[in-house]
Amino acid sequence: MPRQPDFLPPPGLRIQPEAGRTEPRLWVRRLVLWSEPGVVLREITLRPGLNFVWSPDPAEHADVDSGDSALAHGGGKTLFCRLLRYCLGEDRFASDDQRDGVVRAFPDGLVGAEVMLDGTCWAILRPMGTSRKHVAIRNGNLDNASLDAVAQNGVAPFLETVENLVLSKDVVSLIPGDRALHAWLVALAWLARDQECRFDRVLDWRSPDSDSDSPARGLSAIKILDALRALIGAIVPEEQKLRDEISEMEIEHQKSIQESAQRRASTDRMRFRLVTDLGLRDYELLPGLLGVEPMRQAARAELARMAMVSDSTNVADFTALRARDEQAWSQAENLAKRLAEFDARLPEIERLISRIKGELPALSFSTFKSENAVCPVCEVPIDRALAEGCKLSHKLPDAVEIRARWEKHEQDLKRESGRLQEDKEEQKRISTELDSARRHAGECRKQLRAAEKARDAREDTWYRARRRIDDVDRLDELLVAQERADLNADDLIQKIDKKRERVGAHRDAQADVFRRLSQFFDAIIRELVGPTAEGRVTLGGLGLRLSVQLGGERSTAAIESLKVVAFDLAVMCMSIEGGTHLPAFLVHDSPREADLGLSVYHRLFRLARRLEEFGDQPLFQYIITTTTRPPDELMGQPWLRETLRGAPAHERLLRRDL
Repeated sequence: MPRQPDFLPPPGLRIQPEAGRTEPRLWVRRLVLWSEPGVVLREITLRPGLNFVWSPDPAEHADVDSGDSALAHGGGKTLFCRLLRYCLGEDRFASDDQRDGVVRAFPDGLVGAEVMLDGTCWAILRPMGTSRKHVAIRNGNLDNASLDAVAQNGVAPFLETVENLVLSKDVVSLIPGDRALHAWLVALAWLARDQECRFDRVLDWRSPDSDSDSPARGLSAIKILDALRALIGAIVPEEQKLRDEISEMEIEHQKSIQESAQRRASTDRMRFRLVTDLGLRDYELLPGLLGVEPMRQAARAELARMAMVSDSTNVADFTALRARDEQAWSQAENLAKRLAEFDARLPEIERLISRIKGELPALSFSTFKSENAVCPVCEVPIDRALAEGCKLSHKLPDAVEIRARWEKHEQDLKRESGRLQEDKEEQKRISTELDSARRHAGECRKQLRAAEKARDAREDTWYRARRRIDDVDRLDELLVAQERADLNADDLIQKIDKKRERVGAHRDAQADVFRRLSQFFDAIIRELVGPTAEGRVTLGGLGLRLSVQLGGERSTAAIESLKVVAFDLAVMCMSIEGGTHLPAFLVHDSPREADLGLSVYHRLFRLARRLEEFGDQPLFQYIITTTTRPPDELMGQPWLRETLRGAPAHERLLRRDL
């Protein structure tokens, strides 16, 4: 859809300087490099307004093809910017490799800056070499400052003063970070962007390749945007507090939703199990709490049926059954012990009888011999020996004793045989009784186990019926808790919506900030690109958006770079008016992209020169390093502060190769 023509041209760039201000709130007056204490390596003086450090491109000279020509890069422009940042509070001024080269070249090297802060000069000295002393001297100057003459206090006093005087405590509390005195360092990351970021995106302030250790490197894009809004006054502490509360409530709401889903799954499983166990039809039950009462009634009815079954069941007394079982098994065990005794004794009796029987033939023969004695020596019958006399033996066997022994063995055999017969009969009787006792004991045990099983089945059935009533009550409690959690989640949503409305009201109240910022951005785009161009800054759900219209929206590498430069200048214009919490201070390290037209680049310098006219004195400090030749009318004092070259070595920033 074609745009309608504007009957009134947009206003040009106009700035209303902050009342009563005669100089920028923060600006750098001097940067001094020492190869060692007392030996000045290079001194660069700066001023409020436009300052640029130029590294000429040999292609602009006639001797471009001569052997002595060198690249415009390598003169030390980026190192100059980083040393400025170092003196303003950053922890590092170079990557590890470059810093090692500086330390080897200047082990006692120093860098210092005179920084004007609300009219007070701070002399800041920091080591480039191996020293670890850092000092920040209020109401001091570099000519009289010495690391040995003052106590080492670091740069913390300077950072605290900047945060208290320029940023304010309220703004510091709004800027995200997890280290002390981080707020100014985050602001400095914006005011002095990394050259490695190539001015590609408005919220890209520090590159991982720069090894700056700036706290801005660890911040997400959302937190960077929050810091930007806080620094330009587009967010107030109350809004930030509301946003934090909303974030906490959203986490709580998400947790509530997850717990609710888990609880709902649990109640659904319990309901399904109860409906199945109770023999109900789920489709006949109402959902939620309305279906609980029918399930409770069904569970109670089942318990009543179990109770009636229990009353009508004739189950023996378990005490008597156990006593009878124990007595039967005890009797069986006693019989088994007696039988075992007989089993062990009978073989002994049998062995004894066998031994007696084995001795009887010998005793019988001995008895016969004793009654018909023969001389054991000469084997002559005793009667003959007695008649004729025996000259060899006078000892004769005792026939009475031998017969007594024979008779005794006969008695023992009779007695033991009788005992064996009795024991065998008793063994048979006990074995018969044991079989009967064991059958009786087994029957008692069977009756006891059957009674226990019947009792357990009855108790288990009753318990299941009782447990179903408890499960219905538990389901009731879970459903009540579910409804309460759902109500709480709904209440959280309502509270979140109300707080978002309040945040929206705060954003509406801060819309003037972005409206004024957009006006400056538009005016600067028209100054740089042409009167037919339009620029706009918008803050929406997708974040901060910069757009340039010139016969349609333009988006090239050069235009993207130009947007970032114009945005930074627009914020600096607001700072000149006192409309931000930032000092009107800006450092741009080689902001020109390769395809950015030279005429546009020259307009940037002329625009910065025009900004000096708002007020009796320049109320900002804009420092640019460039390899592109600025406009001829600015090629000199007071705007050109230093010329650096990549070769010969003494014309580089540190006056030597590293």
